[in-house]
Amino acid sequence: MSDVLEMAAVSVVRGAKTLLDKVDWQVKEGERWVILGPNGAGKTTLLQIAAARIHPTSGMAGILEEILGAVDVFELRPRIGLSSAALANQIPEHEKVLNVVVTAAYGVTGRWREGYERDDERRAFALLNEWGMGPLLNRPFASLSEGERKRVQIARALMTDPELLLLDEPAAGLDLAGREDLVHRLSELARDEAAPAIVLVTHHLEEVPPGFTHAMLMRDGGVVAQGPIDSVLTAENLSETFGLPLDVSASAGRYTATARR
Repeated sequence: MSDVLEMAAVSVVRGAKTLLDKVDWQVKEGERWVILGPNGAGKTTLLQIAAARIHPTSGMAGILEEILGAVDVFELRPRIGLSSAALANQIPEHEKVLNVVVTAAYGVTGRWREGYERDDERRAFALLNEWGMGPLLNRPFASLSEGERKRVQIARALMTDPELLLLDEPAAGLDLAGREDLVHRLSELARDEAAPAIVLVTHHLEEVPPGFTHAMLMRDGGVVAQGPIDSVLTAENLSETFGLPLDVSASAGRYTATARR
């Protein structure tokens, strides 16, 4: 299995509710995917499987040439970079920014008694600089703005030099300036040939960074459309996904959707 991600007929059922319904999906090395859909579409559940945080109820989920259910997930997870609100909520309130990033080397969210190599701290500092957060390395994480926290989380997700980078709504809660700054930085990352395969989840078409190559649209736990981004992000597909007649426009790699009147 050479794909970064390979899912076949993956379903997740909780009680009487089907969160994912027989999803087939492949992500190959070098691809940059965006997953869009309304609340409850199954996007975050799909990302949790990709992050080896949950197992499917049925179907096959392959991650980095390993099969969930037949691999030690604690050995697999360091190969996956994850940025999500749930993970951010686990970070201790007074943890310093540098520690938020460097603790990813041990897969923990708070620095305790574990020891770190000088090289680990150098890498954490370099990543913070790349994401414009170097001057704030000694600030408590809780004191940062929402945009600053998002950039620290992405630096943390990149700390272990992952083979797969998963970003769950990285622009959520940002104002216009913060969103545009993040979209620009993610676009630069997407165009970096040395960057890992990337999967980004969002509700909003305007948050899709230029340079992303593929898209998946989800609704009610299933896939509406998937494939090369230009063929997927169409007015017809997006109207079906969000249950609303939409007009879609694209300019310089950015997309916009408005309700059809």
